[in-house]
Amino acid sequence: MIVPKGWEHNLSRNCPMTFTSIRLIASDITTMVAFYELVTGQSAEWLAPQFAEILTPGATLAIGSAETVALFMEGSAEPGANRTAILEFRVDDVDAEFTRLKDKVDVVIEPKLLPWGNRTAQFRDPEGTIISLFTPVTEAARARFGSR
Repeated sequence: MIVPKGWEHNLSRNCPMTFTSIRLIASDITTMVAFYELVTGQSAEWLAPQFAEILTPGATLAIGSAETVALFMEGSAEPGANRTAILEFRVDDVDAEFTRLKDKVDVVIEPKLLPWGNRTAQFRDPEGTIISLFTPVTEAARARFGSR
């Protein structure tokens, strides 16, 4: 394994790091939470008027209002500015999910097979982040996700 210089100490940690959530910052938290409740089929847990979480079997999707940014560092995050991340959700039937959502979301791509074996559909959330719903369809893709 190639390890970036200076990162060698991370390989010897006794306690592995656990990835727990993605936090999105929203200019309109009510609209954003309603959108993700629609997509995931899960109800959000509102921990404060400006912060909610949607628990899924794989991870938590946290949504904070723009005013929460100042709790960390003013200007460190900005609603609507993301163009680098794609949030991915594995589903049993991407075509059925696409049919359920297509008239309610901003579609990026209709379902299609990608080279790594996933059938994928993509759309944007209210702040512009790409959401990818996918179903592993090739034998290799199903095997890759079998243990996750």
